[in-house]
Amino acid sequence: MLVFGMEFIERVESKLSDLDTIKKFYYVGNHTPMFADSYYQMITYCSSRKPEMELTEDDYAAIYFSSGTTGFPKAILHKHRSLTQSCQVEQAHHGQQREDCFLCMPPLYHTGAKMHWFGSLISGSKAVLLRGISPEWIMKAVTNEHCTIVWLLVPWAQDILDALDRGDIKISDYKLDQWRLMHIGAQPVPPVLIQRWREYFPHHQYDTNYGLSESIGPGCVHLGVENIHKVGAIGVPGFGWQAKIVDESYNEVPRGEVGELAVLGPGVMECYYHDPEATAAVKHGDWLLTGDMAEVDADGFIWLVDRAKDVIITGGENLYPVQIEDFLRQNDKIKDVAVIGRPHPRLGEIAAAIIELKPGVTCTEQEIRDFCQELPRYKRPREIFFDVVPRNPTGKIEKPKLRKKYNGAGLVAKQVGR
Repeated sequence: MLVFGMEFIERVESKLSDLDTIKKFYYVGNHTPMFADSYYQMITYCSSRKPEMELTEDDYAAIYFSSGTTGFPKAILHKHRSLTQSCQVEQAHHGQQREDCFLCMPPLYHTGAKMHWFGSLISGSKAVLLRGISPEWIMKAVTNEHCTIVWLLVPWAQDILDALDRGDIKISDYKLDQWRLMHIGAQPVPPVLIQRWREYFPHHQYDTNYGLSESIGPGCVHLGVENIHKVGAIGVPGFGWQAKIVDESYNEVPRGEVGELAVLGPGVMECYYHDPEATAAVKHGDWLLTGDMAEVDADGFIWLVDRAKDVIITGGENLYPVQIEDFLRQNDKIKDVAVIGRPHPRLGEIAAAIIELKPGVTCTEQEIRDFCQELPRYKRPREIFFDVVPRNPTGKIEKPKLRKKYNGAGLVAKQVGR
């Protein structure tokens, strides 16, 4: 069964011949297309009786899709206990009560905000789904719906602060007294952002949440509303979770040394569906290896040092360099290419392409941008540099060298190849 809305009509209709395993298409909205049935009519005739099926927390419940370093989707299988745990951990961290109202903005195929919202299921409190995001819409939704909890990505928080600085929106125009908690996840949070936020919203509680789809999204590590003095760290193990930093032999490293972050808890995935090899690469017993390099400070707070994978997180979305590199290598003028993340004040990171041209050819930045029009907008490199792409003796691109060279201050992308 496939349930879809207006924005997917053309896409679904164009793929009907490839969707022969789907027996029913249900449309949500007015003017149902000919190939689908009305979802509203379907639910009208559904029985209100409890299905005669027994479920336990050990039954399989959901598949969420993520991607590895190559960007190919992996199907993450979770049991019901994972979903239950996401409700419990969120409510334990942020204390949702009956009168709370959660403002949920990111797409619901993400585990992030969706699993934070699940804390409302325990308290029986309201949630509001906001389609479309702007500082004004967020503030209006908080005002009109009396929202008390808002989960943001770094760019959205940055946009609100910038709009306040410019005077595009004014706090006095909105009813915000009930807004008690702002928390952020999905990417590292610049401490200066929270400092600015506290200047405008001094009474807000604040939290940072770390998680993966493989650990049912948020909360396996969190900062905690009482630890705002540690902004910059991802925090401590969350409710019901354990965490440790391990070396390549899975032995825990001494405090202060860098290793890979591993987590253990009831929200760890069962497996990558039908992919035992990929599962074995990230699960060591019941522990989940996150692929993130981290260290623990003297107070027991975990700090991310670097990502073992080369994933670029831009505005909360993951970009996989190999996909962009493979696409660019189709250009006849390009000899080699490497894509790295460069710091960005609003998006966290942006993708930068370092392009090595074939001998004797010239190319402009605009030519590359025109070539990239076939890529989805969010995958297009934001910056383009023409340079030699260094490789080590085994043929691997030496991205640490490129990051060191191109993450300095004052760099300007060259527009003409050499």
